[in-house]
Amino acid sequence: MTYTIGIWLWIMGFPALFLAGYRRFGDWMPFGTPMWLAGLPALAMLSWTTYCRFFWPKLHPPTWNAPSYTVVCWLYCSSYNVLWSNLAYLIAFVGVAATVLAVRRRHVAGYILLGFGVFALPLGLPAVYEGYRRITKTHGEVRP
Repeated sequence: MTYTIGIWLWIMGFPALFLAGYRRFGDWMPFGTPMWLAGLPALAMLSWTTYCRFFWPKLHPPTWNAPSYTVVCWLYCSSYNVLWSNLAYLIAFVGVAATVLAVRRRHVAGYILLGFGVFALPLGLPAVYEGYRRITKTHGEVRP
């Protein structure tokens, strides 16, 4: 029971690290806000997807209680169906693309950030925040 509680607390709390890093160090890091709120979560997703697919010791039968940072990862860990791992890679690469577009201040970046964030929940929560902030901003210029 404590394992389950600990895993889910970690999974739900981890996105807060990116939000706290953005609040404290957002302007000091190259590429600022997009890197903290989308780039680093996307890199974490790429890293964890690779680890989970190739190095994580697979339990037989698969368990619903594996540490999963996104819904897609949970589907992979619950079934070991490679389709879900491939989808996790695709979502992570969308996050990388959204970060590049946000750094270049493209208007469409807000929508792609929002999409990445929704598909990468709960890890994508910072990207949802940034995408929503960019979409609802009424002024012409998006802050870095």
